Amino acid sequence: MADKITPRSVDYSQWFIDIVLNAKLADYSPVKGAMVIRPRGYAIWERIQAEFDRQFKATGHQNAYFPMLIPMSFLQKEKDHVEGFKPELAIVTHGGGEELEEPYCVRPTSETIIWYMYKNWIQSYRDLPLLYNQWCSVMRWEKRTRLFLRTSEFLWQEGHTAHETEKEAVEETMRMLGVYKDVAERYLCLPVIAGRKSEAEKFAGAVATYCIEAMMQDRKALQAGTSHFLGQNFGKAFDVQFQSREGRLEYAWATSWGVSTRLIGAIIMTHSDDKGLVLPPTLAPEQAVIVPILKKDSAPAVLAYCEKLLAELKASGIRAILDADDTQSPGWKFAEHEMNGVCLRIEVGPRDMAEGKAMVVRRDTGEKVAYEVAGLPATALGLLDAMQKNLYDKALAFRKENTKRVSDRAELLAFYGKDQGDEAGTATATGGFAEGLWCGDRECEAALKAETKVTIRCLPLEGQDHVEGKCCLCGKPAKHLAVFARNY
Repeated sequence: MADKITPRSVDYSQWFIDIVLNAKLADYSPVKGAMVIRPRGYAIWERIQAEFDRQFKATGHQNAYFPMLIPMSFLQKEKDHVEGFKPELAIVTHGGGEELEEPYCVRPTSETIIWYMYKNWIQSYRDLPLLYNQWCSVMRWEKRTRLFLRTSEFLWQEGHTAHETEKEAVEETMRMLGVYKDVAERYLCLPVIAGRKSEAEKFAGAVATYCIEAMMQDRKALQAGTSHFLGQNFGKAFDVQFQSREGRLEYAWATSWGVSTRLIGAIIMTHSDDKGLVLPPTLAPEQAVIVPILKKDSAPAVLAYCEKLLAELKASGIRAILDADDTQSPGWKFAEHEMNGVCLRIEVGPRDMAEGKAMVVRRDTGEKVAYEVAGLPATALGLLDAMQKNLYDKALAFRKENTKRVSDRAELLAFYGKDQGDEAGTATATGGFAEGLWCGDRECEAALKAETKVTIRCLPLEGQDHVEGKCCLCGKPAKHLAVFARNY
């Protein structure tokens, strides 16, 4: 209930953990850095997974599965790749009671083992493209973990495609970025900025990394998905050559792209409140709960009335439940279902039954209205649609309100609560997304990160056509428009 939730204004991090635990989405496991996803949390992941999977298949991709153990020599074939993941690797050195001839790593990502297999499957341009996706878990040995947001083991999908030409691979990279943006905004109600990562922030082994970035309620950024153009790096590392249309041997062009259970953390931190979980109706395990107000003489009739309404709601496609537990008070139930993020609460008492009505409360706004029971399923569907739109609009408005265009270093530092004479900075600074021009210099970018923990989240796809002026960090001629933020 709400008294189990630390208010956001008191401790935002604890608020997030309180919601995850009390809404029974996940729990801590005995394995350091790994979490147990409970049934309600997994139900949300299944809905996210289903929508992405639908779009992957609609764009011609097929699901496959590859081993979780990868020979260490595979990672060493692509220098940038192994260096990028080396600090996070979990290494298996023994199996069956014996030391292994070659250690295996538990997959941090699967480019290497997949491209080893692609060498066997690709001989001609006629074999291309290969458009494969894998649903699995990965292991990255994180030192500081947080449920859903950063765990050593997490669930995700990873797409890996091989192409005949550079143009096709670039188009695939951008197509999948578009799929991520569409699902995030339309289905998860997460407004995102699509852009390219700086060279310092790109994926290890990629030529270019593209991402979608969302703003959380504490005004930090969360990377919600990435799509990588890998060029011919893995094709060359694993000698994946094919005979071209002109009869020449050429290396295959590659992409990879992924989203993970981190999205559940993003949804919580974007939409929820101090009463508990708030979910888009598309994702809610329960879209409506009927809570009968039971009084001794009328209880059987009210229950029968509620059961009939429940059947009608389910018949209309609404995920509805009836809470007929008589061991808890209605007020306790109201708070518990608010905690769990049920979209609509439908209260029915003897008076409501007599008048042919039901009281409906929206989880997102708290609006409470008495509706005629006749036609209530259609009304409920309309309310769920309105809630879906409202959650997106509210999150987009919040991002806009907390985005500032900055022209120089002093303005950027002030936005993040640190003036140029302040060595420590201000822990309570609001910040948000800062938009500013950037010269493209890695040292310029690194100095900002070291000083403020603010990073370049992306170079947004929109707004790069007419970049004129000076870098907001160092004053040199600018090459890019950048979005800055502190991040998870």
